[in-house]
Amino acid sequence: MTDAAQGGFGLLDWSLVIACAAVLLGIGWYYARRQRTTEEYFVAGRNKRPFLAGVSLFAALFTLVAYLGIPGEFVQNGPVLVVATVCVLPFTYVAVGWLLIPLIMRLPITSAYELLEGRLGRSVRLMGSLTFVCIRLVWMALILYAASTVLVNVMGCDRRWLHVFEAVIGAVATVYTVVGGIDAVMMTAAVEFFLLLLGAVLTLVSISVHMGGVGAWWPTQWPQHWAPQPFFSLDPHVRVTVVGTFVSYFISMICSSGSDQVAIQRYLTTRDAAAARRAYLFGHLSIASVMILLGLVGAALLGFFQHQAGGLSAGLALARNGDGAFPYYISHHLPAGISGLVVAGLLASAVSGVSPGINSVIAVLSRDVIDPMRSAGTASERTRMRTARLLSAVIGVVVIAGSLGMGQVRGNLIEVSAKTTNLFFYPMFGLFFMAMFVRFATPLGAIAGALYSMTAAILVGYWDVLTGHPRPSFQWIPPVALATSLVAGCLFSLLPTRGRPPAVVAACAVAALAPLPLIVAWILSRA
Repeated sequence: MTDAAQGGFGLLDWSLVIACAAVLLGIGWYYARRQRTTEEYFVAGRNKRPFLAGVSLFAALFTLVAYLGIPGEFVQNGPVLVVATVCVLPFTYVAVGWLLIPLIMRLPITSAYELLEGRLGRSVRLMGSLTFVCIRLVWMALILYAASTVLVNVMGCDRRWLHVFEAVIGAVATVYTVVGGIDAVMMTAAVEFFLLLLGAVLTLVSISVHMGGVGAWWPTQWPQHWAPQPFFSLDPHVRVTVVGTFVSYFISMICSSGSDQVAIQRYLTTRDAAAARRAYLFGHLSIASVMILLGLVGAALLGFFQHQAGGLSAGLALARNGDGAFPYYISHHLPAGISGLVVAGLLASAVSGVSPGINSVIAVLSRDVIDPMRSAGTASERTRMRTARLLSAVIGVVVIAGSLGMGQVRGNLIEVSAKTTNLFFYPMFGLFFMAMFVRFATPLGAIAGALYSMTAAILVGYWDVLTGHPRPSFQWIPPVALATSLVAGCLFSLLPTRGRPPAVVAACAVAALAPLPLIVAWILSRA
């Protein structure tokens, strides 16, 4: 009898999952009784220790999508993306920790996009805020989709149950955020971090014991189903290269760490720039340790399923369904109890991904959209808290609805993430770059640059859908989108709009934006 036949998710496993959900709700209820103001609800009184803020930052930037996607990427495509990504982390720490964080921490802000208004005006702040809201709504929907896919694989049930699981997990995360605020979100991140580490370690130990040691699964040759992953290539159709991974991940980390409210909100929970920098360091160390572990998990899973006859479901294939290998091993090959513990960690990760997203979206909507519509001093703290919690519930429903369509995007989880949530980080960071580093930047230039960048990102990400031609690598999205944002932003900032009458500004806006659809039509016609 194979291990697969012996496996299955039993009563003990489900008991652990249910206990984990109860603990999460209990944490949320505990902190709900301690929150009196929106300052506590959104930035925890700005007095959190760097370690807790850093672990929470890890949970915000490294979600369930990456936890499942990295082993799946290794199994299906090879190690280059994992190795090169870890190597880039020291460079992103220096750039963000010593260049961006001091600028951000200098201001007494709650929403990151308040920084944009101070330099470029309300219109740019509003664009940054709404771009962030769209990003995080899609991001949370993707997390719900990934978590529900895990449960479908674990239970071996029909994929029609996928939407039921999305609704249940989304409801738990929403209730958790509504009652607990940022304190509860950060505490869950700590629980998630240790559960995910434990799950990866237990998987490695289980495979090593079963196969008779690490040497039995350690890769010694390039499997036939892995595509070539060269050091460098200018061919846009080469899916992954070492240099491409380094450049694209460096840009992605800079853009998300320097413009994403979820990340910036973690800095703001600390005392000062030095504490925020230490928090960012702890977050980077967490990401590096988990990525290395997950790369090893991917190698172990590949070795296990290559040598285990009948170990993988007939509906899964290493060359096409790498994302399914880790969940399938958890549910069918880990001992009873340990499977439940690992799945509990995965679900805690889902909650830790959705909860900070909801909290940060509400922080942005409250500060950037709702508060400016109120007369000064007309809303009490009690009213603000009630509004924040009501909006949290509404956002939770929107996210659940959005998760229903995530399965339509092509590619594995790493590619889907690059083509959905990450797509607009680059134009959003372009706004921040213009505000912080380009002295001659204007509101029109920043907004036009962001719109051109969004268009470029969509063209690269969905080239195959738009033209019917082979799709370029997803690793081209970050450099193309960011370069477009900065070049277009600087170029259109040269238009004479500063201090000019509205009619002149409107004419310059038409001159800047009218060529965009013509350029897109020309590019598509040449494809």
